[in-house]
Amino acid sequence: MTNTPPARRSYTSLDLGIFLVALTFLMYMPAICGGFIWDDVALITENRVIRAEDGLHRLWLTTQADDYYPLTGSLWWLEWRLWGKSATGYHVVNVLLHGANAVLVWLILTRLKVPGAWVAGCVFALHPVNVATAAWISEQKNTLSMLFFAVAILSYLRFYDQGRWRWYACSLGAFLLAELSKAAVVMLPVVLLGCVWWTRRRILWKDVLWSAPFFVLSLVWGLVTLWYQYHLALGEPVAGTDGFGFRLAVAGCAPWFYLYKALVPFHLIAVYPRWQIDSSRWVSYLPGALLVMGFLVLWWKRRTWGRPLLFGLGYFVVMLFPVLGLLKQGPYRLSVMADRWDHWQYYSTVGVIALAVAAGEAVCRRMAHRWPQGRTVAAVTALLVLAAATWQRAGVYAAEETLWRDTIAKNPRATAAYLNLGQALIKRGKTGEAIRSYEEALRIDPNFVEGHSNLGIALVQQGRLAEAVGHYEEALRINPAFAEAHNNLGTAFLRLGKLPEAIQQLEQALRLKPNYVDAHNNLGTALARAGRIPEAIAHWEQALRLRPDFAEAHNNLGSALAGNGQIQDAIAHYQEALRLKPDYADAHNNFGNALLQEGKLLEAVEQYQRALALNPNLTAARNSLARLQSGQ
Repeated sequence: MTNTPPARRSYTSLDLGIFLVALTFLMYMPAICGGFIWDDVALITENRVIRAEDGLHRLWLTTQADDYYPLTGSLWWLEWRLWGKSATGYHVVNVLLHGANAVLVWLILTRLKVPGAWVAGCVFALHPVNVATAAWISEQKNTLSMLFFAVAILSYLRFYDQGRWRWYACSLGAFLLAELSKAAVVMLPVVLLGCVWWTRRRILWKDVLWSAPFFVLSLVWGLVTLWYQYHLALGEPVAGTDGFGFRLAVAGCAPWFYLYKALVPFHLIAVYPRWQIDSSRWVSYLPGALLVMGFLVLWWKRRTWGRPLLFGLGYFVVMLFPVLGLLKQGPYRLSVMADRWDHWQYYSTVGVIALAVAAGEAVCRRMAHRWPQGRTVAAVTALLVLAAATWQRAGVYAAEETLWRDTIAKNPRATAAYLNLGQALIKRGKTGEAIRSYEEALRIDPNFVEGHSNLGIALVQQGRLAEAVGHYEEALRINPAFAEAHNNLGTAFLRLGKLPEAIQQLEQALRLKPNYVDAHNNLGTALARAGRIPEAIAHWEQALRLRPDFAEAHNNLGSALAGNGQIQDAIAHYQEALRLKPDYADAHNNFGNALLQEGKLLEAVEQYQRALALNPNLTAARNSLARLQSGQ
């Protein structure tokens, strides 16, 4: 009997897909075990729309959110109810979405018959640039939109191959879901036409006709996004002050920068040094001119060697178009090019990865007769290098302090990094270190408005009110329209007992920003101390109309109503304040006072005891409890 060797196992698509997701999850463990960074808290865990019971209605049918991505907001709304303030659950979801996107990249490239499709999917999963998306919880809007974006492409390719309209409907529906997750996918119709050109080598009129509904969706969501950016997200001019010529020059440089980072994804920084571009010099427009000329050459050679380069690099630049610097974007306050914009490169980098892997595949095939194992060795080596870089970068994104200290080490003049580091230190109670961080930012840029404002806030926490006032006033000298600085200066004057000055500053904050909830609450407090109770009540009521879950405004309004003898109404507001914020010591004390006026002594004692358990230094509660216990 002849012994036959055991048959080698043939791995199925399911096996390879599971392995790809598991590999992604493993390499992102440092981030999964990390916490919230940057704007995660503001956008998710402390976002009043996300926390509200009717948050889904607000996300979909109102303009209360800062931007219109209701599907992503709905995911956060659900996650808040599942994970609360535990970052791990959010990280797990985001990394799993990233892993699923890597699988979809592999499937799309396979259908497009791009060599090395599975390796390209692995490279996408492990590419360090993508850490800015997969390790940053706020960028679930990227991973979620990419998921539907990829499904739309895959469905359209199936429609193109099979001619079944259900796949067309699936593609259009997935595109709608992608735009409801984040509008950065608006260039999908151009991508679909590019895929048709790659497959058939030409585009027919019917292809243009089929793409028309996709272009309509793109136009609608592009306009919606612009409206939100200009009316809600930006709040004040942050870009465009350099002029169109400057932005045009930036638009010509940006693709080269992103291409370099895609090919050499090392020395990544959260905030890169601002580019020094002189728009009056013709040389500033040379990178853009070279880009255009390069594409013209590729188009000329589209029937031969230029075809894959035109398709891959064309996709890369097309998907970058919304972030080339031509339109106003909030992040331009920090830098013309910043690593956090790598989440915009998240979609586009697939084109460069596919080209690089396909080129490597071609080289390895030519060398196969000399080195049969060369293809495997090259792929494993590249993936190990990328995996190590991603593991290290994910560790940087695991905490705010590590992220900003890493940024400062690589870009010592990044004032935004000092600002954000200071905020992270404030959260940890390290006010002194935060002050030093803000002072360093101001040493680099004495006209850094946010630096003056945040330094003022930190100084107030240390009781250094006079110094804080000086920094608020300096911020307003630089930018008189900075509503937050007017509010902060007003509250500082309030603590100093300068009521007229406080009222003046808070009123100015509201003139600049009429729906500024904190300013309404603070102005109510200032007016109440000035004896203008009806006006104070009006501002607290307005604050609650704008933010019904504002516990401090409920407490303040309750105190004013109690002073007017409206005890039952006051009690209702105290109870609401405590429902929203159970550990609110002042509200427990005020609730105890109201119960005492109602003759409910035992309940009043209970509220005073709760207030003291939360804040043993609350003298008013201690005195009231002592009087009750002594029978006075």
